Amino acid sequence: PVGVGERLCGRQGGSSPAVLLAGMKLWKGTYMNKIRISQIKLPVTYTEQDLKQASAKALHISAAQIKSLTIRKRSVDARKKPDIRYIFTVDVETAMDAHVLLKKQKSADISLAEDIVYQYPVPGSEPLPDRPVIAGCGPAGLFCGLLLARCGYRPLILERGEDVDTRTKTVENFWKTGALKENSNVQFGEGGAGTFSDGKLNTLVKDHAGRNRFVLETFVKAGADADILYVNKPHIGTDVLRTVVKNIRQEIESLGGEVRFGQQITDFSVKSGRLTGITVNGRETLDCSVCVLAIGHSARDTFALLEKKQIPMQAKAFAVGLRIEHPQEMIDFSQYGLRFGAGQLPAADYKLTGKLKNGRGVYSFCMCPGGYVVNASSEKESLAVNGMSYRARDSRNANSAVVVTVTPDDYPEKGVLGGVQFQRNLERFAYRAGEGNVPVQLFADFQKRQKSSSLGEVEPAIKGKWQLADLRAGLPAFLADSLEEGVLLFDHKIRGFARGDALFSGVESRTSSPVRILRGDNFTSPCAEGLYPCGEGAGYAGGITSAAVDGMKCAEAIVRKYCRL
Repeated sequence: PVGVGERLCGRQGGSSPAVLLAGMKLWKGTYMNKIRISQIKLPVTYTEQDLKQASAKALHISAAQIKSLTIRKRSVDARKKPDIRYIFTVDVETAMDAHVLLKKQKSADISLAEDIVYQYPVPGSEPLPDRPVIAGCGPAGLFCGLLLARCGYRPLILERGEDVDTRTKTVENFWKTGALKENSNVQFGEGGAGTFSDGKLNTLVKDHAGRNRFVLETFVKAGADADILYVNKPHIGTDVLRTVVKNIRQEIESLGGEVRFGQQITDFSVKSGRLTGITVNGRETLDCSVCVLAIGHSARDTFALLEKKQIPMQAKAFAVGLRIEHPQEMIDFSQYGLRFGAGQLPAADYKLTGKLKNGRGVYSFCMCPGGYVVNASSEKESLAVNGMSYRARDSRNANSAVVVTVTPDDYPEKGVLGGVQFQRNLERFAYRAGEGNVPVQLFADFQKRQKSSSLGEVEPAIKGKWQLADLRAGLPAFLADSLEEGVLLFDHKIRGFARGDALFSGVESRTSSPVRILRGDNFTSPCAEGLYPCGEGAGYAGGITSAAVDGMKCAEAIVRKYCRL
């Protein structure tokens, strides 16, 4: 809870952080009088009363004895089509003592409700001569800044792009006219690249400290729908996320932090293995002993600067491919087996993986139900795509990237930035193929190795101008062959996935960072103490939630080391 965290950091009351930390342990673990029930199955047309009745039945009590009920998890069970069900996990508070009630239960699906509640770090003792600086205002930078601000460290966040309101207008103008701003676009600006990619919050990160829940609860407090706390695959929606990130930024500012837009770090000063200063926009020099690099996966100029300054980095594997669009109705029918009325079930999604004959893995990435393909370019005469959905997920098409893992052995140029050049080669080809517009090709034409000249039944749902093209012509043979084989393989899992009029668009080259900026167990660079590589751009995250969590980890390392300003 925010209030507890603020008290812990000395913002309320007079207790020391150590005393408050001891008190906060009461928040961790078993709730005083709540029972957790899992595997409650109800029809998709369920009501709140249905859920309450089912919970009471599981506990062998009356519904009137339930004082409160909180959904902890909800997922769709479509294994027995057409009998689609929701599966719930709920926390129930009754008038009875939870321990006494639990002793009467024989089901393994009933237990005491337990949760790990995030505990703020205790400040260290080393003096911090200047305020910590964070480069980047994406999820890693925002959550690093939020935690530092709540703990009294008044961070300074520098973001090369624009604030989210101005940025949204800039991006929409780019989609309409093709006028690209290289420092404010789908990749750069307040909220980071995730602001224009649906706000999907899936993560595989194991959460032993309550950070994942902290991230979700922070989003809800900032304006996201509360269902992200319990749905199986939570998403905020691009339209809602714009408000959410602005509200988080305003909280940081209200706690003494500062966010400056149009500000890019262009140089670092390192003396005797320690960071001592930074240069902003090539002209302003700031004393700086702590700088968090939450720069995002597309900060190629910063990667080049780090290489020049001999900051340890290494090339890493990532994935590349093409976006594919299908009618959302087709995906719904495949996953659910029948068509439900509006509001009964969410637009269906999928996650597909496969092993190819050449030994590579192929998988779907960033699947957007009822979504749009977006022109996500950030460099002149280069073109990259991504996918996004609004909160309603009501576009006519579903889209996802079909991607193949590539490794440094595949890069035509060796060295730390070989992956960056590999991306650029693909993006420059895509720009030429579409004559500056998003290049689109029917899957049947991709198989035939010919340029598409007309559409089938599937019409593009694309943000930005598009043009029929020959995407296969500029792809490395191993990549093109892998994508074709992958789509045919996925057709065995979703009937119609390989339909001839399914639409490829490309290229999807920004799935994750092509480099890793090395850091030690203390989260700082081994050759520049005080420089904290962080988030997806540094190679330590893969999505909004994991990037936010990594931002928190970097903030915790700073708080534990230094005393408050």
